[in-house]
Amino acid sequence: MSRLQVSPEEAETDPRFGVRAGGCSVALIVFLRGVNVGGHRSHRPSLLAKQLALYDTVSVGAAGTLIVREPGSPARFLAELRRKLPFEATIAFCDSGDLIRLEMDKPFGAEPQPADVVRFVSILSAAGRCGVALPIDLPEGGEWLVRILGSQDRLVYGLYRRHMKTIGYLGRIDRLFGTPATTRSWSTMLSVLRILKSHEPGEQTANVRGREANAAEPPVKATSRH
Repeated sequence: MSRLQVSPEEAETDPRFGVRAGGCSVALIVFLRGVNVGGHRSHRPSLLAKQLALYDTVSVGAAGTLIVREPGSPARFLAELRRKLPFEATIAFCDSGDLIRLEMDKPFGAEPQPADVVRFVSILSAAGRCGVALPIDLPEGGEWLVRILGSQDRLVYGLYRRHMKTIGYLGRIDRLFGTPATTRSWSTMLSVLRILKSHEPGEQTANVRGREANAAEPPVKATSRH
């Protein structure tokens, strides 16, 4: 059984994952951690989306990011997702409103970043540890490889440099917030937002935009969990 980052009971009762007025489900954004890394836990996200077509599911890129427009009961959807996966995987999710609110807050400002700097968002498995003083540079002292700028609910956002050591410092987000985190580039999140706002059927759109998003994902090693 895949290890969920939240219990089915929490998914069922969390007020963020209910239904909108009129009975329409709140869209979920689901993130699989550590899949298609170095030949391990390989799968085809587009095929998984087709298997979950009943929930109006769209695949974005190859890293395991799914938009689920009609999840119904989150607990039941996540149980179905576990059954479809051929391996164990850590699963994180947020709802579409979380991501839209983050975009509206313009977390990265308007200034362009250098070519070797990537904007990222990490999705926490549960409510993070309180009292984490932000921003934080990793490593401390000298040139940073990961800069955590802030957090909003379960979304932690920041910058990282393209470097082989970066993945190790991204892994420290787990320890800082006391819960596993799954990281995606802001480019991936923008692709998700475009699909959410456009209400496009998704498969063709997701495949094209997914290639764009994957180009900016963090460097990974075969042993990485991200």
